[in-house]
Amino acid sequence: MEKTILILLFATIVAFSADYKTLHRHAVVADAHNDMLMRAMQGDDLSIRSAKGHSDIVRLKEGGVDLQIFSVWCGPEYGKGRAFNRALAMIDTLNAIVRRASENIVLTGTYNDVRSTVYQGKIAALIGVEGGHMIEDRISNLDSLAARGMNYLTLTWNNSTSWATSAADETERGDSLAFKGLTDFGRKVVSRMNELGVMVDLSHTGEKTFWDALAVTKRPVIVSHSSVYAICPSRRNLKDDQIKAIANNKGVICVNFYSEFIDRNYSSRIRAVKERHSRLGDSILQTSSNKWEAERVIESALYHEYQDARPSLSQLVDHIDYIVKMVGADFVGIGSDFDGVESLPKEMDDVTFLPNITRELLKRGYAEKEIKKILGGNVLRVLQANMNAR
Repeated sequence: MEKTILILLFATIVAFSADYKTLHRHAVVADAHNDMLMRAMQGDDLSIRSAKGHSDIVRLKEGGVDLQIFSVWCGPEYGKGRAFNRALAMIDTLNAIVRRASENIVLTGTYNDVRSTVYQGKIAALIGVEGGHMIEDRISNLDSLAARGMNYLTLTWNNSTSWATSAADETERGDSLAFKGLTDFGRKVVSRMNELGVMVDLSHTGEKTFWDALAVTKRPVIVSHSSVYAICPSRRNLKDDQIKAIANNKGVICVNFYSEFIDRNYSSRIRAVKERHSRLGDSILQTSSNKWEAERVIESALYHEYQDARPSLSQLVDHIDYIVKMVGADFVGIGSDFDGVESLPKEMDDVTFLPNITRELLKRGYAEKEIKKILGGNVLRVLQANMNAR
């Protein structure tokens, strides 16, 4: 009897494993935000499988990704006269990657291109420009980036522009800001994006900018890589009224995988690890002129403890679950932030682990139709609603 029960249990586990992998493979999986172009700009060949970072074209295929929006980003240090050119250079880099890996990926220009590329079993590549500072206060630059294939513009990064305030600045600088939200020029930017068929991305924006943009846009917006404030109160996450507003706009919120945006206690656990090894940390910091690189060395030295501090996969899916329970399964997607963050939840070490989200959603009782919407259907819907303007 016990042997029979064990056999049945094993058969059930095997069948479930096959079911979630099959469902993931048959779904259109769309990731709204990946930063791997930054690695390409530093010389990594992303057309081949790599042991570095979270992703490359080969691993995107292994993870079942059908549509990838690649982030084109630079920090505010580039400034006017350089930021726009940096965007063009990154788009050129993406084109070079696509040429080298043409058997697996196509840079798509229309919604029909996206659908046909996915149907052919290739990755549909799209472009998201992360930070309105990259248009350098010129509508003509916005037009040029759209002509080069830009599919969304994140109105701000952590830095504000002369026409839109960021979440970082609205939170940290508060009343010292000269203005909050969108200026008249900022409203013109949003309206022009609607005309061009470029999605308005509200990740990184301050709350005032968020609400101002929603008041202007005539098309569904995207929040390309943000999570839920009620679960993890980060300035980068969305509050309940914002989640409801995105649903009313028929937009999509793409949940960010970054540990610090998933688990409110992650940062305190990392601080505790550093405090336990403060002497090691101090010695590394004293011998390095680059604080960022020093932090990477510390993280490497304390690898196992850093890994133990990560949130669980279940905590990541809690953010998806929260949005679905609040507004339904039609308004949530995934925006991994792979290669743009230093820590990811357990069971999500790189892009090849994406099927684990499908497994977790099935375990929670989600219907296949709902899972397909979450994995990519909702992003496709918003993309179509904007691209049809072209």
